[in-house]
Amino acid sequence: MATNVDRPVDARRAEKAARATKRLEQSARNQKINTVVITTILVVVTFIVLWPLVHVVAAAFTPGRSVAAMPVVPFTEGFTFDHFYHLFANTHYLRWFRNSFVIAVSTTLGTLIFASLGAYVFSRFKFTFKKSFMMAMLVLNVFPAFVGMVAIYVILLRIGGLDTLWGLVLIYLAGNLPFTTWMVKSYMDNVPRSLDEAARIDGASSFRIYATIILPICKPILVFLGITSFVMPWMDFIFPRMVLRSQEQQTLALGLFSFVTDRNNNFTWFAAGALLVSIPFIIFFVLTQKMLVASLAGGAVKG
Repeated sequence: MATNVDRPVDARRAEKAARATKRLEQSARNQKINTVVITTILVVVTFIVLWPLVHVVAAAFTPGRSVAAMPVVPFTEGFTFDHFYHLFANTHYLRWFRNSFVIAVSTTLGTLIFASLGAYVFSRFKFTFKKSFMMAMLVLNVFPAFVGMVAIYVILLRIGGLDTLWGLVLIYLAGNLPFTTWMVKSYMDNVPRSLDEAARIDGASSFRIYATIILPICKPILVFLGITSFVMPWMDFIFPRMVLRSQEQQTLALGLFSFVTDRNNNFTWFAAGALLVSIPFIIFFVLTQKMLVASLAGGAVKG
């Protein structure tokens, strides 16, 4: 039989349980409200970001040329492949694509080769003015490439690099190497030197150590730098505009820009060309992304 002393205790316990239940319910309501607010914000931001992209895709398949003729609601004024046919039949689109591809691939390969070799030298060897060279590359990263455009133009003029693809590749390599060398060097510093010493005991040369031991371990950072080195020259406009002159040497950025100048208003042709540009780039990025994930999983260094 419950006493008078037990009744207040039971009442307090029930009151605490009620307050705890109320707090849980309030927390659940707050969580639902936060979820709704965050989801709404993300949907709005996604819509704002994707809406121009949807219009570009729609313009590539919409009849007409001018951007003023584009409908407010995409894909409501018909559907056509004439713009793509015009690119391949009546323009130098394939040549522009080839030039951009050659420049981007050459820049990527040159950056990976020279940056990895330079990083290996700075990471594994001691020599005079080593710190000075590293500091000089660090200082070069501070200044934007546009600061030296006049000097770049004069140098290319004197060595015959104007209106050539290799001259443009030299510009991109010179801009990439200071940053990429620092990145790879920092990654190589974390590779145990005991691996080098074990290989030297087995008679391996410095270049063999670099090629068979260091590079496989540094594959993740090299894949990342390969992606970033490919992106910049693929659709760069400023330096091709400065260096290239003839129609035969134009890149995709210059060729597509010629569709939407003050004299031309062929926005649908521009949209079709831009859509084609993005397809191989997306394929390239997806392939290298898988390689990067595999490298991060299998290229770990065990102490």
